Amino acid sequence: QVQLVESGGGSVQTGASLRLSCLVSGRTSLNDVMAWFRQPPGKEREFVAAIRWADPSAWYGDLVNGRFTIARSSAQKTIYLQMNRLKPEDTAIYYCAGAPPIDSGLRDPANYNSWGQGTQVTVSS
Repeated sequence: QVQLVESGGGSVQTGASLRLSCLVSGRTSLNDVMAWFRQPPGKEREFVAAIRWADPSAWYGDLVNGRFTIARSSAQKTIYLQMNRLKPEDTAIYYCAGAPPIDSGLRDPANYNSWGQGTQVTVSS
């Protein structure tokens, strides 16, 4: 079983940066997919970014592409989300998630079987 613990959320102003971390423990494989999702107030959970342990290729949601960067450290067993040029619409609870090796459906939260408790990010104008 995989456990995920997020950290790094907070309250910032428009244009600021934050870095979220997700510490992964338990049994994982190189081809597992690790991702960040977010849930804005009153809205559905939405895909932010995904990456595999095995390679640095990444996938991004349209709303964050070019501003956010996902990265992983196999040695630290940690997934990061660097968020730059934050906007009020980025306000959400951010969740780290893990999935077994999948080739499609990376953006669908239903394909992920491990979830962290979430960390709040609030961006004020």
